[in-house]
Amino acid sequence: MLRILGRKTSSNVMEVLWVCGELKLEFERVDIGGSFGGNDKPEYLAKNPNGLVPTIEDDGFVLWESNAICRYLAAKHAPGSTIWPDDLKTRAEADKWMDWQLSVVGGMITPIFWGLVRTEPAKRDMKAIEAAIQRGYKVWGMLDKHLAGRKFVAGEHFTLGDIPVGVHAFRWFNLVKERPSMPNFEAWYDRLCQRPAYKEHCMNPLT
Repeated sequence: MLRILGRKTSSNVMEVLWVCGELKLEFERVDIGGSFGGNDKPEYLAKNPNGLVPTIEDDGFVLWESNAICRYLAAKHAPGSTIWPDDLKTRAEADKWMDWQLSVVGGMITPIFWGLVRTEPAKRDMKAIEAAIQRGYKVWGMLDKHLAGRKFVAGEHFTLGDIPVGVHAFRWFNLVKERPSMPNFEAWYDRLCQRPAYKEHCMNPLT
C-alpha cells in the first residue's frame, strides 16, 4: 500500500492527499514533521535528505517533492484522464500553474500564514504581513485575469494544475478578509470547494 510520510497540516502534504482523494487511492499516512518531529532522524533522512515532507513509499519506490509525487501518482493511476491528460499542451498548461505556485504563490502566502497563524500576536511583523497581502492582490489578480472564460487553470477540466494553487487559495480566503473583487478567481475557488477531496484534505482549521 502507498505510504505517505508527513503531517496532514503541511500544505505540501495536503497536495498529495488531495490527489489521492481525487483518484480514490488507498494509503497509509504517518505523522512526521512539525510538532511530530522525526524528519531529522537518520532513517527519514535516508529516504529524503532534505528532511522535509512529504515523502512517499510505493512498493519500494521512494519519492519526495510534492509536485513530483502528484505527477507520479496521476501518471500511474489516471493516464489519459482529465486530471492527467494525454494532450501535451493541456498538460503543459497544468504544469505551468503547478510551478507558478512554487515560484510565485508560495513566497507570497508564507509570510501571511506564518505571521497570522504561527506567530503570537505580540510578535507579528504587521508590515511584512501587509506587504505580502499587497503582493497577493497582484498575484491573485493575475490568476483572476487568466481564469476569464475558463473553469479551471488549464481549461474546462480540473487538472493537477489546480491542486498546488488551490491549497494556498484556501489559506488566502481564510486569512485575508478584506479583498478586492476578483470574480473569476472567486468562482474558481467556489468550484474547488465543491470537490469532496478538497473539503476533506484542505478545508480544515489552519494550524
